[in-house]
Amino acid sequence: MESQCHRMYKLTLGALRVKTFKQPLSGEEEAYYIRAMHQADEEEARKARLILIERNLRLVAHIAKKYQNCEEDPEDLISIGTIGLIKAIDTFNGEKGSKLATYAVRCIENELLMMLRNKKKISREVSLYEPIGTDKEGNEINLLDIIVQEQPDVVEQMEQKKNLGKLAGLIDSLLTEREKEIICLRYGIMGVKEKTQREIGDRLHISRSYVSRIEKRALFKLREGLMQE
Repeated sequence: MESQCHRMYKLTLGALRVKTFKQPLSGEEEAYYIRAMHQADEEEARKARLILIERNLRLVAHIAKKYQNCEEDPEDLISIGTIGLIKAIDTFNGEKGSKLATYAVRCIENELLMMLRNKKKISREVSLYEPIGTDKEGNEINLLDIIVQEQPDVVEQMEQKKNLGKLAGLIDSLLTEREKEIICLRYGIMGVKEKTQREIGDRLHISRSYVSRIEKRALFKLREGLMQE
């Protein structure tokens, strides 16, 4: 038998593709199905739950539109938002006086924000672990090795200071002013606060994709510089 989650996923994507969602329930209908979900037999409760989800997909789509400028696929946003909606319906307590829609909005937004934060964290980690050269023993090093070390000993502190000095020298000697500014902003080095590519683009009045190209070009220059030393 097809699982409810899988069925809900297909319903969500189908609604998205045709750009139509069922009308929301009236207050009386919503109250009826909420009661049925908790008080009816298992089959009727399952049907009531599914109706509550289907008839609130319009709310998910409305909230997902707020995050379309995050360069995420609209289908992914609605799918993740639907997970938040399902969590809201499963945990909603109408006895507290709040409305399902009000509670669902918070759950949907929480799910979307959590997904975006996780993606940003992963993207950031991938960038920091990108190889930019080798050390004197031929071991591969990356920006994370140079920028941060957890609880370094005295020798590590000296090596880190040396690497930071080397990196600062290469940034000054190899990069253009625009490249230098973007690398410092992107990785939070040389006393500036780290920013996303989109934030940098907004600050410099250029596109995020252009920021990405400049960042890659600058990292290539730094990598070449480190390998030559």
